[in-house]
Amino acid sequence: MRTAIVRAGAAFALIMASQPVLAEEIGQIKNVTQGGVEVQRGDKSLRGVSGFRVMEGDVVVTGARQRVGITFLDDTRMAVAPGSRVVISRYRYDRARETGSSLMQVDRGAVGVDSGKLSGSGRMRFKTPTSTLGVRGTSFVIEVDAE
Repeated sequence: MRTAIVRAGAAFALIMASQPVLAEEIGQIKNVTQGGVEVQRGDKSLRGVSGFRVMEGDVVVTGARQRVGITFLDDTRMAVAPGSRVVISRYRYDRARETGSSLMQVDRGAVGVDSGKLSGSGRMRFKTPTSTLGVRGTSFVIEVDAE
């Protein structure tokens, strides 16, 4: 009987290990221009509207007249200007410990950021085609000219 239970448990563990890991929400679109913005997730293009749940790996793309505001789990607020492309490369945040790290990449356009709890650790970073910015608790704007 004990052997059967162990085998069943092992089989269950194998089945669960083969299942895809569901991505977790890391933030949410709070405000957006009418019609939403484009959010690229893997090979899909989604419409990001107010309430849209942002995930690690998402790419936020705004058109010539589009703007979007995103609030992350650590209370960081990011405003993405028209004509921008921002990659949320990495975002890990432990609410209980208020620790983690993030890496965002601004390929073109502009973002305004009011950093949250994560920035106090010094593990919040923004990359552009020409530089990397490490953040330690502040508000700032990054502008990247399109080439």
